[in-house]
Amino acid sequence: MNKNHQQLASEQQAEIAFSRQSPVFDIIYSHNKIIQYKRERVRTHVNKYLNPNSNILELNSGTGEDAIYFAQQGHHVHATDISVGMQNELSIKVKKNELENNISTELCSFTELTNLKYKGPYHLVFSNFAGLNCTNRLSDVLKDAEKLLVPGGIITIVLLPPFCLWETLQALRGQFKLAFRRFNSKNGVKAHIEGVYFTCWYYKPSFIINEAKDKFDILDVEGLCTIVPPSYFEHFADKHPRAFKFLAKLENRLKNKWPWKNVGDYYIITLRKK
Repeated sequence: MNKNHQQLASEQQAEIAFSRQSPVFDIIYSHNKIIQYKRERVRTHVNKYLNPNSNILELNSGTGEDAIYFAQQGHHVHATDISVGMQNELSIKVKKNELENNISTELCSFTELTNLKYKGPYHLVFSNFAGLNCTNRLSDVLKDAEKLLVPGGIITIVLLPPFCLWETLQALRGQFKLAFRRFNSKNGVKAHIEGVYFTCWYYKPSFIINEAKDKFDILDVEGLCTIVPPSYFEHFADKHPRAFKFLAKLENRLKNKWPWKNVGDYYIITLRKK
């Protein structure tokens, strides 16, 4: 199977998986304190670079938690996703919050941005929580996104790197499958949601930097859940609130420093179009 066929097959499976999960997505994740911490960190990062009344293209927008947030700050968000179910959930939220003038939606894969109906231009292209790990064509996504940005526009994406310190340490607990699941991921690693399997790829920050250096300046790289445990340790913050607060404070101090910016469950990277 060639690269494009592999990507298409994986996208089709991912669409099924996330559409199945869409009715319960917010129920599962909205009360997880570590996910709340991650969202706050990502939004704080974006707000450092985002000007008022910006035009935002969101990729893999999911149920729209971030789209709603940025719209309520006065921005316009064109929220895209490949999942019909996720777009339906987002549309319900848009109406509930009376944000029809600030949020538009479109079913569109991030690998097909050249076919986007609303081509902007945008001040920000934004992708949260590893949506872009679901493609082996990340270089193409970056190239297509660059064409949709105003001069000086920014891209902020949140990705899973190929090494996570917290995961690797789980080998000490005998959880070898979890500990080493990101290793040897050149040809993709199988992930599954709601019983549906699809392929993910992991990217180092250096990959993004090398791919983007001709068209972008690198503004910032932050590790996310490097010292704070990943969100699948969902009861950690409830059981150990003081420890969680301490780890979050420590991570905030070290988030931009080596090696911490490279070894988290995620990293946040922001690029500015030259």
